[in-house]
Amino acid sequence: MILSTVCYIEKDGKYLMLHRTKKKNDINKDKWIGIGGKIEDKESPEECIVREVKEETGLTLHSYQLKCLVTYVSNTWETEYMYVFTSNDFTGDLIECNEGDLQWVEKENITKLNLWEGDKIFLEKMQQDSPFFTLKLEYDEEKLASYHIEEYK
Repeated sequence: MILSTVCYIEKDGKYLMLHRTKKKNDINKDKWIGIGGKIEDKESPEECIVREVKEETGLTLHSYQLKCLVTYVSNTWETEYMYVFTSNDFTGDLIECNEGDLQWVEKENITKLNLWEGDKIFLEKMQQDSPFFTLKLEYDEEKLASYHIEEYK
């Protein structure tokens, strides 16, 4: 089982996205994703997202909001639980990322990028300013086979 975090950093109607192009043997190769990574031993999801954002972008998060919890299930990779955050409260200057290229993308254009199909589902729901929700995504190879959403009010 994998525990991870991702943050969609917001500024001027845009999200900071990472185009994964630089890592070898990368399951996310050529995909666009938010900023984040695996939770380390003894680390909370909040500590992880602050660390990952700093490492990958050079930005320091000052506050953030947990939007959803996503469960990825697949017949080809280990089950992953991902905490999805947003933030528009940060300081710093962008650095070069060793995992790919960082780019500010208009929110309305995000789903036109080469994303995982399941990521499109939670990104669209987040843009509707939905209350906290969970999302289970089931993949067959790299194809989304099914999904289920639970909303919390």
